[in-house]
Amino acid sequence: MNRSAWRLAATGLLALLLTACAPPAAQGDLGCGHSSVPCLQGKMRVALITSKGRVLIDLDGTAAPLTAGNVLDLVRRGAYTGTAFHRVVREPQPFVVQGGDPLSAQASVPATNWGQGSWIDPATNAPRFIPLELKRKNEGRPRYGTVLEGPRISSELALPHHRGAVAMARSQDPNSASAQFYVALADLPELDGRYAVFGTVVEGMPVIDAIRQGDRIIKAEVVGPVR
Repeated sequence: MNRSAWRLAATGLLALLLTACAPPAAQGDLGCGHSSVPCLQGKMRVALITSKGRVLIDLDGTAAPLTAGNVLDLVRRGAYTGTAFHRVVREPQPFVVQGGDPLSAQASVPATNWGQGSWIDPATNAPRFIPLELKRKNEGRPRYGTVLEGPRISSELALPHHRGAVAMARSQDPNSASAQFYVALADLPELDGRYAVFGTVVEGMPVIDAIRQGDRIIKAEVVGPVR
């Protein structure tokens, strides 16, 4: 399979891979001013201590304040402790390493069900979902809840899918991201405008490259602000 054909197949594959429980239909305004999720201003570095080694990720609150803030909050709450990398796609071309499903940390949940879970907010006993958040370079604020398309969308986005980009997994509903995330193993322009990138691996890509399905996040922790 040539690379262009693989790109088309992979785009369809990701729609099946990035599964999660779907939220109720979004109503009203979306974004930081209308969300209970704490938004991130600036950038924050977090560390994933995995069974294969340490990975440092910079969360970008300048371009994805709501999405980065959601992940930062989950790191602080310990939501990623013990979760598995439940889906790794490397063949026929490097694609993604996906993890962060809270269900995968529960011994009672079989591996066949990993990838179907969302983070449950203990305050409401309901899943937390966040809208799709995408920011164009020439716009002051991100757009929410809408897929962006166009022949130059990759060059227009503040956070495109380069190798090492960290983005939110979701179901077909653009507003169904919760806790699951993936790391791009290659440049993936076919995903730009469809999935929300919120950070970048700044150290530890060899660890990401070594991760296999079933490897785990031992813990995730906040390192500190990025100056």
